[in-house]
Amino acid sequence: MSRLSMKHLRYFDALARHGHFGRAAEDCAVTQPALSVQVKELEQLIGATLVERGARQTQLTGLGQEFAARASQILQAVDELEDLARASQGPLSGRLRLGVIPTVAPYLLPQVIRCLSRAYPGLDLRPREAVTQKLIGDLLDANLDTAIVALPISEPSLVEVPLFDEEFVLVRPVSDAGNPVPRPEMLQEMRLLLLEEGHCFRDQALSFCNIPATAPRELMQGSSLTTLVQMVAAGIGVTLIPEMAAPVEVRSASVSLARLPRPRPTRSVGMVWRKTNPLSDQLSAIAAELAAVDRPRARFSSARRLARGRVA
Repeated sequence: MSRLSMKHLRYFDALARHGHFGRAAEDCAVTQPALSVQVKELEQLIGATLVERGARQTQLTGLGQEFAARASQILQAVDELEDLARASQGPLSGRLRLGVIPTVAPYLLPQVIRCLSRAYPGLDLRPREAVTQKLIGDLLDANLDTAIVALPISEPSLVEVPLFDEEFVLVRPVSDAGNPVPRPEMLQEMRLLLLEEGHCFRDQALSFCNIPATAPRELMQGSSLTTLVQMVAAGIGVTLIPEMAAPVEVRSASVSLARLPRPRPTRSVGMVWRKTNPLSDQLSAIAAELAAVDRPRARFSSARRLARGRVA
């Protein structure tokens, strides 16, 4: 008879977090049948049902919820022991679970991966993209080691280390390239395209334009900066994007970029991790490495059409 193992706990913990066998299996990098077998075996070992399996929905039983909470605590303690051992062995190596928000990940991750691969050859980087709220929850639950997010987070149990500040830039239809750049209060009267709720960049854009987040408005929304820029190219409205996104997003869109009047909107991007993380010193060293990484920057020039992806 098999005995309860860490594999049982990790697979069940993934299922408890995702509420779905397929997504849990993907998280654990195994097939869905393999994960299902392990969870079933776990139930046989403890002699009780932990998961209610429906045709369309999977949910934990009452015992399953209690078991999941205890399993999460055990896994966190084990991970911290492993991190403590790693912290005593010199240069950081092994798995590093790094969360990144969607308005940073596509534009900065290539540089981050190259930088860390050079500085830490033994590092097994596991990047994960998600909105800030999800990343902070995963950090607090010890499902991530660190995350790159917009600061401040203001969570007492987390360390916050700024990496850099960057400006927001205005994206307009290419036909507007020669027009005066609108002041923030004028953006309130324009059709401003925003990311969906849950993205911190949406809240920052609303704040700059002095638009209450709860104000009822006819705003067009998109799930990504790519979608917003393409909507601008179609003449639907205007949008704000972080400067690092501009070189990528305007490449295939007939839009124009403009710097906003001073004081220009900016955001601070930084790394966060748990204060109790034994790898805190190593993560501070990683933050110093990433602060020096060259970031993509927008190119501004006189009015030109963007037929070949050139910035107006």
